[in-house]
Amino acid sequence: MPVRVALVQVGITDEEPVAARVDRVLATTAEVATDHDLLVLPELWPIGAFAVDLVAPHAQPADGPLVRALAGVAADAGAWLFGGSFPECVTGPDGVLRHYNTQVVLAPDGSVAATYRKVHLFGFNGGETTVMSSGEALAVIDSPLGRTGLATCYDLRFPELFRQLVDAGAEAFVLPAGWPERRQVHWQVLARARAVEDQAYVLACNEAGTHAGVPMAGLSMVVDPQGEVLAEAGPGEEVLSVEVDPTRVAAWRGAFPALDDRRMG
Repeated sequence: MPVRVALVQVGITDEEPVAARVDRVLATTAEVATDHDLLVLPELWPIGAFAVDLVAPHAQPADGPLVRALAGVAADAGAWLFGGSFPECVTGPDGVLRHYNTQVVLAPDGSVAATYRKVHLFGFNGGETTVMSSGEALAVIDSPLGRTGLATCYDLRFPELFRQLVDAGAEAFVLPAGWPERRQVHWQVLARARAVEDQAYVLACNEAGTHAGVPMAGLSMVVDPQGEVLAEAGPGEEVLSVEVDPTRVAAWRGAFPALDDRRMG
């Protein structure tokens, strides 16, 4: 049975206050959710993926007000909500406060179905590597897409992560991102490559707009298991809506069983 999917490509600017953006995006998502089975938001959409100076001031625990609000949207609509990522704050057993780039998934009853702390942090000698800690665990859940693996933005450049998700049963990947315009070709090529090599759907939801001096690429997309782009957004704020047939994964893997021929890794 087809799954009605919406990728909410949020436009992010420095001029819009964080609280106003959160309210606006929650309202938009609630409106869109009434006509869809599954929704996806981008990476760090409350603050912007490159606004590293806003991580600590706007960090919340995993049971904080943002996640509770997202849970309310999912429950009211009876829809799956892949809520993008947010800056999570956690005080560890050692008493040290750490921040993570944490993705959260809400089930149709409003419960938290999964969280995933981004493993590959972007920044080289700066950026989120200076203010966040890396996650260490992968996440694969059952969703209307079938077994669904979670990844975030820069993770897209590391195919070994996606192969581990496939080994855990993944038939689809959901990837919230804050990918910049200057590397938009990489975005388009890598999203399709992950779909082709893993014979899986890729739902990649990016940011639009310009914040922290960085123009974002937009171009959110849904890619099928053969690498065909089923739908692609433009560069601006947009809701991308498409129907996905999860049965196509097993059909293609059966017709072209390339994954069975793996010899390394």
